[in-house]
Amino acid sequence: MMKCEVEDIRALQAALERMCDALEAAQVPENAVFDCKLVASELLHNALRYGGGSAAFVAEKRSGEVVIRVRSANNFRPPERTFCSDVESERGRGLFLVDALSDSRTYSEEDGICVVIRIL
Repeated sequence: MMKCEVEDIRALQAALERMCDALEAAQVPENAVFDCKLVASELLHNALRYGGGSAAFVAEKRSGEVVIRVRSANNFRPPERTFCSDVESERGRGLFLVDALSDSRTYSEEDGICVVIRIL
């Protein structure tokens, strides 16, 4: 399990690299590591942007899956339903991508945002 606090974009980049290194050391396939990095990046960027300026996350490999939990300073809760913005839009595709790459996305006051990514 890897835990990390993120206060800004520089810390976010370093945390994502540490997560990828930990997943590779746990023999997670390269394509799944990429998916995990993209999902964590999108969730953490949103947490920093909308969630009070700081976030914490945990990435944990389990049997056949990786679980990523993200909590923001003010418990930012993303919408339950997502849609993909049109091609010309500058924003609005991140959560759609998270849902496309994840088996599930849930939210609780205790855990924050929790996504499960299958790695089989």
